[in-house]
Amino acid sequence: MNKKAIVFVDANNWYHNVKYWFKPSNVDITKLSNLIYHKKNIDVLEIRWYVSMPSLKDDQLTYKMQRAFLGHLQKKGVKIITRKLQRLSTKELKKKRQELLSSWDLCEKCKPIAEESFLDIADHSQKEKGIDVWIAVDMVKEAINNKIDYVVLISGDADFVPALKLVREVKKEVLSVFVPRGYSNELRQKFPFYILKKDDLSKCLRDYQEVKETKNPEANKRKG
Repeated sequence: MNKKAIVFVDANNWYHNVKYWFKPSNVDITKLSNLIYHKKNIDVLEIRWYVSMPSLKDDQLTYKMQRAFLGHLQKKGVKIITRKLQRLSTKELKKKRQELLSSWDLCEKCKPIAEESFLDIADHSQKEKGIDVWIAVDMVKEAINNKIDYVVLISGDADFVPALKLVREVKKEVLSVFVPRGYSNELRQKFPFYILKKDDLSKCLRDYQEVKETKNPEANKRKG
């Protein structure tokens, strides 16, 4: 029997590194999930897409295109988790993260783990997304809940090392998956990993019609 997993996608990290090969939104994350299944014999129960959202006031076109793309992912069964972009000082950043952790319904076992490991995750640009913390806490929570055997992280960010260590401490397996560019050496040295080659992604591109409809959400609405 194949081991069960949840795939956690750091969409911001994904976008900034995949764009050197392909337009990131043209890569079908469900096809990529199937590739992981065939390569590693892991049954994916769920795909979670964590992303920060631009402001409608700042850029209406980018916002609408982002919403259209996320709607496309939802139709494919991908769970979407979003946060708004904000710029905060270091002090404000830590306070915001504390408030975020306090708002979650963590069990007595999860709460001290989250507080110890995730409040100090680096954010050198001071652009608070809440995304890294959210992914980290969710990975640990799902591992502790004991409904999965595997945590699959699609990100090259070394900030997730503490969370993945905790996942392994509760006897769950870990796999990090990413493209060569932006893939942390620390992640690859400390955990099992799979490097996505350009040929891998070319096999995971979306169908032409899907891409066309997502690019033209208003025209697609009129057709319906």
